[in-house]
Amino acid sequence: MQQSSSVVIGAAPLSPAEVVAVARAGASVEITPAARDRVAAARAVIEGLAADPNPHYGVSTGFGALATTFIAPERRRQLQASLIRSHAAGTGAEVETEVVRALQLLRLQTLASGHTGVRPIVVETYVAMLNAGITPVVREYGSLGCSGDLAPLAHIALAAMGEGEVRVWHPAADAIASPEASSTGEQAGHLCTAADALRAASIEPLVLEEKEGLALINGTDGMLGMLVLALHDLENLVTTADISAAMSIESQLGTDAVFAADLMTLRPQHGQAASAANLRAILGASPMVASHKGPDDGRVQDAYSLRCSPQVHGAVRDTMAHATTIAERELSSVVDNPVITSDGRIQSNGNFHGAPVAAVLDFLAISVADLASVAERRTDRALDPARNHGLPPFLAHEVGVDSGLMIAQYAAAGIVSELKRLAVPASVDSIPSSAMQEDHVSMGWAGARKLRRAIDGLTRVLAIEIITGARALDLRAPLQAGPATGAVRDLVRTVAAGPGPDHFLSPDMEAVTELVRSGAVVRTAKEHADV
Repeated sequence: MQQSSSVVIGAAPLSPAEVVAVARAGASVEITPAARDRVAAARAVIEGLAADPNPHYGVSTGFGALATTFIAPERRRQLQASLIRSHAAGTGAEVETEVVRALQLLRLQTLASGHTGVRPIVVETYVAMLNAGITPVVREYGSLGCSGDLAPLAHIALAAMGEGEVRVWHPAADAIASPEASSTGEQAGHLCTAADALRAASIEPLVLEEKEGLALINGTDGMLGMLVLALHDLENLVTTADISAAMSIESQLGTDAVFAADLMTLRPQHGQAASAANLRAILGASPMVASHKGPDDGRVQDAYSLRCSPQVHGAVRDTMAHATTIAERELSSVVDNPVITSDGRIQSNGNFHGAPVAAVLDFLAISVADLASVAERRTDRALDPARNHGLPPFLAHEVGVDSGLMIAQYAAAGIVSELKRLAVPASVDSIPSSAMQEDHVSMGWAGARKLRRAIDGLTRVLAIEIITGARALDLRAPLQAGPATGAVRDLVRTVAAGPGPDHFLSPDMEAVTELVRSGAVVRTAKEHADV
């Protein structure tokens, strides 16, 4: 497995970039000696409580609604194993490898905090599994987001016990994806039993002791991991949206005057200012934009989908900024129940509730739907001869014989319609469980799953706008595109045909979608404009 530089756990909270490096790029992990000492000290507290004849939740009692049931010392190993086996109750499709690796990593960070009471060997086993590329099979359904992501985390713990199924990367395999790329649902590695994978990596299966089962499954790590990955993808996509908007504005003979810096200061929204700056940088050097400036232009103002691009894109950026704040706070958190406090108490708490993460996951899904919606409207305008200022209907080669990009817009519209459905909040749909002990849950895992699908949809809608903008720029010849938009158009031409008779369009759409997803569109624009 090709790995980037090692990520150190225990000295400081993980950064979003470090989570992405481990989840997607195969970075190895290591634990600091100080963190190992903290883990050992907290374990000593648990072992003292285990010998106490008075019951302590998670140490000498059952769990959830069975918290008042005392468990004798000779039955506690069985208690921990039974907890993991019963909670590994996920169902449905396999969760993507990058999500599972993020889940493993974030649980490891909490275990290494010295507040969970696990033995050092538990921490070391999770480190070894990550570094050996052993990725437990986690199923899509099973988590209510409270108490954390129980079922997904139980599948991780089950594999550490040598049970269940895992996927293993071959030693010479490439990393899952480049740091700029986004998962589209793939699982990396070959499927085998956890027992075989641990044996091949010389890792001893865990035999869990008091409190350890709870510590391995009480966390918001799945929804947080997906939030971090989503924010990484959206950094690329919101800039891509500025680029695709510039291609639409330029090819539809729109104006860049409305993006002036002094106009932006009249409404000091940070995200709006950033998107407007990108549009100025891209369009400022465009001969096509310059060709119709002046009193003879004839149009008073552009349609909202063109003129208000910074306002819509900027709102997405501001939502991302808020979500990043929540994610960074969560990356600095210890989420377990009960926890070992700094003064040596074992204390039940409610920090496992996923509400803070669930809320921003839903917020982002709303913003993703809106960003895709405005992009689709710009695409539709480019295909309508009543609104595209002189371009042929549907940008077709021979009108009436050819349909051009008519059905590409249908695809974008269909995706946008689905994104509106995916924008319905999951976090308001609490449903009680565990005999009404867990009577209000976050549904954060569900929010994260639908956000991943929404981001894939947004990627495709932006690709369709770029295909449309590239063809429209070509059809404006002899007018010339600006340096950045022209370079993106040329990049598109390496994988998709330009204007001409109708051809099989789906491969073009898939290929340009990959250019968007990989960050190639943004990198190309950056070579020619300060975006």
